[in-house]
Amino acid sequence: MVPPASSPRSGSMTPRVVFPNKILPYLLVAPQLAITLVFFYWPAGQAFYQSMLRQDPFGLRTKFVWFANFRKVLADPAYLNSIKVTVVFSLATAIVAMCVALLLAVMAEKVVRGKGLYRTLLIWPYAVAPAIAGMLWLFLFNPSIGSLAYMLRSFGIAWDPLLNGTHAMILLVSAAAWKQISYNFLFFVAGLQAVPKALIEAAAMDGAGETKRFWTIVFPLLAPTTFFL
Repeated sequence: MVPPASSPRSGSMTPRVVFPNKILPYLLVAPQLAITLVFFYWPAGQAFYQSMLRQDPFGLRTKFVWFANFRKVLADPAYLNSIKVTVVFSLATAIVAMCVALLLAVMAEKVVRGKGLYRTLLIWPYAVAPAIAGMLWLFLFNPSIGSLAYMLRSFGIAWDPLLNGTHAMILLVSAAAWKQISYNFLFFVAGLQAVPKALIEAAAMDGAGETKRFWTIVFPLLAPTTFFL
């Protein structure tokens, strides 16, 4: 590879890499392109093609029906309802997990003594296996033997996620968000530590309150972390 050369324009020193062989750059990216093609695009294309086929119950004969399968599925009320439920679950879980994680990260940053202990305790739920976490929430909110379900009934709430769709959605969102909070907490803590203290101190000297400093300085600087999560 030839050393970087400067641009021929006067006053411009932008370096550019010149390869001695025009084929070499393509050879360098060929392995990654091959892996992407074999393990991503080829299966996706095959799945899309098979979605346009209609098979008999035994899979012996197939018929190419174009988009008939898609039209049938999109006209099914049950399928449309499943899409709506999935969207509600995904948005609710993401919003709850991110808001709670950000709140806990901000509170943990204000702790003077035992900051490491608080962070460790808040990270632990992420280490719990999903199957164990699911059983834990199932036992807590079981309509018959769940301790939290018993507390809800004592307040006059007829809690039964097995028969009530709203209760089931609340339970699923709570369990999924609880599992995700620790993961988001780690990144928000790292993002808060990367915020320049000089900006916060300068805003405080200008008379900006704590809430205003957060929304005008800290939160915008956390945008990359927020979009990543």
